[in-house]
Amino acid sequence: MIKITHIKKIGYRFLVVNIVFLLIKLTVNHEENRLNGEDPINEPIFYYISAVILFLLTWQVNDWLIKRSSKKNILKPNIGFSNSLKILIETLVIVLPLTALIYYLAIFEFNYICKIDSENPWLQFRIDFFRAVLLLFSLSVCNLFYYMTKRTKEIENSMHRLKQEVMTSKYNSLKNQISPHFLFNSLNILTSLMYQDRDLASDFVTRLASCYRYILDNKEADLVSLEKEMNFLDSFIFMMNVRHKESLYITTHISVNPKDFLIPTLSLQMLVENALKHNYFSKEKPLEISIFSVNNKSLVVQNTLRKRKEEPSTKLGISNIKKRYAFYTNDPVTIEEENDIYKIAIPLLQKTIKQFNIPLDS
Repeated sequence: MIKITHIKKIGYRFLVVNIVFLLIKLTVNHEENRLNGEDPINEPIFYYISAVILFLLTWQVNDWLIKRSSKKNILKPNIGFSNSLKILIETLVIVLPLTALIYYLAIFEFNYICKIDSENPWLQFRIDFFRAVLLLFSLSVCNLFYYMTKRTKEIENSMHRLKQEVMTSKYNSLKNQISPHFLFNSLNILTSLMYQDRDLASDFVTRLASCYRYILDNKEADLVSLEKEMNFLDSFIFMMNVRHKESLYITTHISVNPKDFLIPTLSLQMLVENALKHNYFSKEKPLEISIFSVNNKSLVVQNTLRKRKEEPSTKLGISNIKKRYAFYTNDPVTIEEENDIYKIAIPLLQKTIKQFNIPLDS
């Protein structure tokens, strides 16, 4: 597929070169043809071959410089005016010496082959060189403009796609948390607690209300402070500990200031749910989940790994989180499985990052 695209690109550029050469031939040489009767056979062949070489070379060099600049400034949406001017100058610096050499050799050293008919060779050299400078300059400018227009369109499409993915991921996340299944399990536990321990039942109701209040309050914010997410997670952990009792141990150790960082809403809760859903655990073999920070870079959710055989993981929850992070940062969500330990690290986002709110009903 790549080779076919590359061949099409070369064919398109070759077509452009032929059109430009034809236009030059019809305009520039028209007066000379009228005076001399006809062109020497070798002269148009030389100009044609030199035009093809210089055009394709300039195009290739300009593309290479654009790609190099884009890699250096990968976080910037476009290469910018100053970089564009720098690319234009570098392209001409690389190509023009070769251009001058080609025309010099053709006019002064190998004119017996090229047959360039001119009474003043230096004047002819200056005309040919100046014409080449204008054409190659125009080509470089057009190529830069084309790239910037194409890049802007790609960014707009990418942003639109990411917005849709963020909206879909967040909707799925919220839908999972306010599902009848989640509420049914919580109410079952509450019913049992009312007969066994009314104080614990009261705490459970308070925590359940806190979870739903958090979800509803933040349903249109894709990012929340780590402090808010940890407060919500405390309530969720309390409910899970009541439900699974001695089969589950969840610990947290956050060494950073939670007010200074943001994470996607419900991401930690989703990772804990992921561990509960896809691992076997019991009172004899409890599931241990640890949540801790690594420097100021990331949060790690780590759990003992005992995969349920009857329910293979679809990794939709992880995919959900990766898509949401892709909208804000190039730092990856990393996953490790080693020595019966499953570990997933999610980046900590700086509070200064631009937050994007997407209404669920849009």
